[in-house]
Amino acid sequence: MATREDLAELLAPASTVLLTVECQQGVVGTESALPELAKEARSSGALANVARLVSAAHESGVQVLHAVAERRPDGRGANRNGRLFRAAERLPVQQLSGSRAVRIAPPVEVADEDLVVRRLHGLSPLAGTDVDPLLRNLGCRTLVVTGVSANVAIPNAVFDAVNLGYTVVVPGDAIAGVPSDYTPAMIRNTLALVATITATPDVLAAWKRPRRG
Repeated sequence: MATREDLAELLAPASTVLLTVECQQGVVGTESALPELAKEARSSGALANVARLVSAAHESGVQVLHAVAERRPDGRGANRNGRLFRAAERLPVQQLSGSRAVRIAPPVEVADEDLVVRRLHGLSPLAGTDVDPLLRNLGCRTLVVTGVSANVAIPNAVFDAVNLGYTVVVPGDAIAGVPSDYTPAMIRNTLALVATITATPDVLAAWKRPRRG
């Protein structure tokens, strides 16, 4: 675990971006296509912590970027080369472009200055999307990764960000996956090898600390 001094330097607002991953109605909302995941995101407090981090980022001048997964009604451009993709096609709630399912879910709030990046393909918020060039144009050095799921999209986001040269911070209490004991195992055995693992209160404290110079 990083010290508070380390986090204060690492999370400097001018060079930090907060990324929320698939915190959308059709994934973590009350009408989710994945009710088990939605229930875990809410009961664990992960979604509430994402909302707290987003609110603090808005107050501290940290850029927020929301990554949303969606598909066209005709499915054009969507992957079909994996079991997960084929199963998603049969779910009762579809993440269709322009639908309620792809809106950011409460209690997470979207401000006018937030960026929203939507993807029609793949498993990662970064691979083949606008996220990387946007981060570079924003002067991002540290990417705070939050959201779902710890099973697929979160590790993809973390690995891709590290491979692209960003320093990644993961508040472990602001991500969720299924089953409930999988997330801490993923954090301990995988994400901790490449990212700085912390907790929501520590990130909030870092963004409230006065900075030197």
